[in-house]
Amino acid sequence: MSPLAKLILAHAKSLPEGGLLSPKEFLHLGSRAAIDQTLTRLSREGQILRIARGLYALPIQGKYGERPPSIESIVSAFAKNGEIIVANGAQEANSLGLTTQVPTREIYLSSGPTRVLHLGKRAVEIQHASYWQLILGNEPSGMAIRALSWLGPEQASLRIVKLKKKLSKTQWSKLNANRKLMPSWMAQLIAEASHLA
Repeated sequence: MSPLAKLILAHAKSLPEGGLLSPKEFLHLGSRAAIDQTLTRLSREGQILRIARGLYALPIQGKYGERPPSIESIVSAFAKNGEIIVANGAQEANSLGLTTQVPTREIYLSSGPTRVLHLGKRAVEIQHASYWQLILGNEPSGMAIRALSWLGPEQASLRIVKLKKKLSKTQWSKLNANRKLMPSWMAQLIAEASHLA
């Protein structure tokens, strides 16, 4: 194993689960071509996993063998780099009890670029989303915004009262306070529900 490969692996092992490796962080160790070749070789040998173009992570050694890092740990790593990543509206609607439909595809919304992450045999889609879908992040009020968006105007109007009962007064107030950033139909729906007892 080359000295460059040893240094990259040592750095990878110092990161928590889901810690991401990028060629750019190793430019002080050699040329970009040499770093790319080393990362590709380590990936082919199974010592690191290629998560997406230009992103790698260390596989996790569990008691049942090797596995890719969890999606939660990858999302956390992106968040540390300033990117917002949240569950999509279908997942949020299910979590809030507004639908019994369980999403079959893993899709997350992001402030960053659209891409597909490969975690072993799982493909997780990260889709760039509008700012209004990301406001309030993973708070229940943020989940509500994405759930309403996924439901659409007609279905959302049928479930808004149930949603209001699910959210605490504080979370409903946050949702109401941010309605100016949302699409008109959603803002109106929330305003009307706010006046209901």
